[in-house]
Amino acid sequence: MYMNIMVPVSFDEERDAPQAVQVAQKLAGDGARITLVHVIEQVPAYALSAASPGYLSEAKEASEAKMQAMAEGIPNCGVAVLEGHAARTILEFAKEKWADCIVIASHRPGLQDFFLGSTAAHVVRHAGCAVHVVR
Repeated sequence: MYMNIMVPVSFDEERDAPQAVQVAQKLAGDGARITLVHVIEQVPAYALSAASPGYLSEAKEASEAKMQAMAEGIPNCGVAVLEGHAARTILEFAKEKWADCIVIASHRPGLQDFFLGSTAAHVVRHAGCAVHVVR
């Protein structure tokens, strides 16, 4: 069983984040910590200039509220909303928090990414801990 599980959460309909959370709960040992993590991709400056002034803070608040709702009823569950490149940020956060397992949902791939989505594939290849992929 794992004691420090990280679950990257994407709100895309193609990915089954609730199922990833369920898998994390099944893999968790007694007293384990589960952390739900959402990464907000950095928006290029030219696109950000067209967005509303409070876009980023609104996106963070909305993401955190959705994740808090997902975390309800899960013992010892925390949430984190981060900014950056999804795969790199997930890996850095996992290393920083000493995660011993990452449970990540992957979309059904197309020909361009054949077996795994690009974020999940990058995490699987470069993680310093166990990675469980949920489809």
